[in-house]
Amino acid sequence: MSAASANPVPSAPPSYEEAVGINVNYPHPYPIPGPGQKPDGKGTNLPPHMGQPPPANNPITVQTVYVQQPVMFYDRPVQMVCPSCNQVIVTRLSYDSGALTWLSCGGLCLLGCIAGCCLIPFCIDALKDVDHTCPKCSALVGSYKRL
Repeated sequence: MSAASANPVPSAPPSYEEAVGINVNYPHPYPIPGPGQKPDGKGTNLPPHMGQPPPANNPITVQTVYVQQPVMFYDRPVQMVCPSCNQVIVTRLSYDSGALTWLSCGGLCLLGCIAGCCLIPFCIDALKDVDHTCPKCSALVGSYKRL
């Protein structure tokens, strides 16, 4: 019985800091709320920032920037903003003989259409390249090559 009385019985379990091994004397990186304060930091009086002037009430100017998606040119008119005159336009089409036109003409010549029928591809817009121009400033804004 004397062995049991030699070890004193603790009156309460150890605190969390003692059980985990946190040094309670080490300063905390965050403020510990005092009595009557909420633990979320509300109600704490923080010192004013020293050395910095108060924020000025200058009006904020907002600049709107419109980013245009890349325009894909085909054999149909395209609605877009002209990069030359910055106007919203629908492009004007013009057709020029390109590689497909000349290859079609050569192919017809090889088939025996020498009497002038080989020139038919130069009359068909579906075989020609397409240039897109601005109707307001006549600037070339894009082109569509068939080959």
